[in-house]
Amino acid sequence: MSIRIMEAAELLSLNKFNIDEEQAHIVLDKEICSRCQDKPCLLVCPAALYRLDKNGDISFDYAGCLECGTCRVMCINRGIIKWEYPRGTFGISYRYG
Repeated sequence: MSIRIMEAAELLSLNKFNIDEEQAHIVLDKEICSRCQDKPCLLVCPAALYRLDKNGDISFDYAGCLECGTCRVMCINRGIIKWEYPRGTFGISYRYG
């Protein structure tokens, strides 16, 4: 029997996302985020959903969220003013493992 080892990116591509277009489950206060010096969210999000735009401001897209909560825990300035799991039937469905 042969065992096939899959890379993380390949495993993540198997997941299914049902995006709630009406209600974001994570909301940022851009003013608080703009004052944050460390911006840990840029480093800790396993889906790399937090990015700096050309003006140096945080941009964020909740559509690919893995719902791990790491950003909420690491946001020491409380720039994430809302973090909750998506409403029923929305969010990520893990397809492997």
